Amino acid sequence: ESVTLHTHLLVREDAHTLYGFATLDERTAFRQLIRISGVGARTALAVLSGLSVSELAQAVALQESARLTKVPGIGKKTAERLLLELKGKLVEALPGSGAAAAPDSSSADILHALLGLGYSEKEALAAVKALPPGAAVAEGIRAALKALARG
Repeated sequence: ESVTLHTHLLVREDAHTLYGFATLDERTAFRQLIRISGVGARTALAVLSGLSVSELAQAVALQESARLTKVPGIGKKTAERLLLELKGKLVEALPGSGAAAAPDSSSADILHALLGLGYSEKEALAAVKALPPGAAVAEGIRAALKALARG
């Protein structure tokens, strides 16, 4: 059985460090993260350990710093810098995750409304994903609330 491991070699004066990733998207996200000023390999790995690549892309698309601050070692300022630096770049670098990661503005509005009503992020995301694409905000909120009420 063959296994493919995607690697990144980080060369410094004092050490050569090899990082391995299960998917190409993980390696691409890692490379995007370490390009950000103040974010090293350790921080990038912490982000990728705490969030999947699609969750990271979604957090960036929706500008959700709260999701990033849940990762150990990521404070509010670092989270905001990550969102600012990765905006647009991450979705371009990860074309496979673009559709799921960057919902249209009405989907984002519906998601924020559901979160504001006290639904968990997991419940709200599931309800928004179940909606037909391009739904108007008011109709989408109504349909999502009905779906959530049904369980």
